[in-house]
Amino acid sequence: MKPGYRQLLRTPGAWAFLLPGFAARQPFAMLTIGIVLLVEHTTGSYGTAGSVAAVTGVSMALCAPRAGRLADRLGQRAVLLPGVVLHSAAVVALVALALAHAPVWALFAAAVPSGATVPQVGPMVRARWAVALHSTGTPSSSASPLMTTAAAFESVTDEFTFVIGPVLATALCTAVHPAAGLLTEAALTLVGGILFAAQRSTAPVPHRPAAGARVKHPSALSVPGVRALAVAFLGIGAVFGGMQVSLTAVTQDIGRPGLSGVLYGTFAAGNMLAGVVYGAISWRRSPRSRLLAAYAALTLATAPLWAAHAVPLLAALGLLVGLCIAPALITGYTLVDALVPSATRTEAFTWLTGSVALGQAVAVTAAGLLADHVGPHAGFTVPLAGTALALAVLMGLRGRLVPHSRGVVAAGVIGHRPPVKVD
Repeated sequence: MKPGYRQLLRTPGAWAFLLPGFAARQPFAMLTIGIVLLVEHTTGSYGTAGSVAAVTGVSMALCAPRAGRLADRLGQRAVLLPGVVLHSAAVVALVALALAHAPVWALFAAAVPSGATVPQVGPMVRARWAVALHSTGTPSSSASPLMTTAAAFESVTDEFTFVIGPVLATALCTAVHPAAGLLTEAALTLVGGILFAAQRSTAPVPHRPAAGARVKHPSALSVPGVRALAVAFLGIGAVFGGMQVSLTAVTQDIGRPGLSGVLYGTFAAGNMLAGVVYGAISWRRSPRSRLLAAYAALTLATAPLWAAHAVPLLAALGLLVGLCIAPALITGYTLVDALVPSATRTEAFTWLTGSVALGQAVAVTAAGLLADHVGPHAGFTVPLAGTALALAVLMGLRGRLVPHSRGVVAAGVIGHRPPVKVD
């Protein structure tokens, strides 16, 4: 079958989880920028704002894989429903503390559960795609030709939320109230998460061990390729975090704070556009070579950001960086899906998502400190450093980015098929 979005969206049951999933994944796009805008307003420091946002990101990065593992074992609904309630309550508590000018340690304390309970809707949707495409009759011995298209579609959807989310959060924080962005994020989490969890027919079957059995599924991180990709995705997080804080600092410096959402939306729009095109192409090059090329292009695209002082030039460079992000994201998710068995698929996706969050956390802290002590444009060096290091790691560990090797059990790309012995 020739890959195509029309064929993908005709997959039975797809729309049942796509629409509520779109609303439920908005928090990932709104949380960081909402925290930065609120805490900077109440403390006057980008460094403090970035640090609070970083605590949220680190907490999410540490807890997301555990949530994914539990979703594989217990089912998505069992993990998602209590998670969205706890997340909404934690965010409301963080808002109340910030508006009360509580000490920074109290903001850190509230940021921990806010990040730990971020619903992992993106990885859950990707896991549902794998199940849905397998159920369409793909032979068990081969990957669905639509899996790359599905990965591209999810990247586009993620980036569409990053077009809408930061613009919405910035508009609410600047035009309504500094806390409006985070409160809206909490409401969307609660409503969207409940609606998504209600779609039980499309959820993957939980991989519970049989009664009395001692079988224990190994962690997805035990796969060398997953570890390599998790490290590489820190660089993507560095781009997201560095761009968010630096664009906010630059637009504040020139007296036009409302432009930050527009500029970040332009960056995300480039990502979305590239994702649409990337998913429509039937690639002949291997995923590994495409991934290395994508990271090389991303490193080159981030290099001139720190020197761009004119807003139109900054917007153009942001668009270029966005165009380079999508191929790296899509290929990484496609590769990890080929590296792990179905029993650990959601966990594997959350390792990548958690790595992005961790990279973003480090980036917002570093970019915030640079903006405070060096200048608003200095934070743009963070995306360059992050992507350059990620590229170096991928080059050194490229031998691990192979779906199977001799003498080991190859993980299935999609579906719940038995492992295949590779001779």
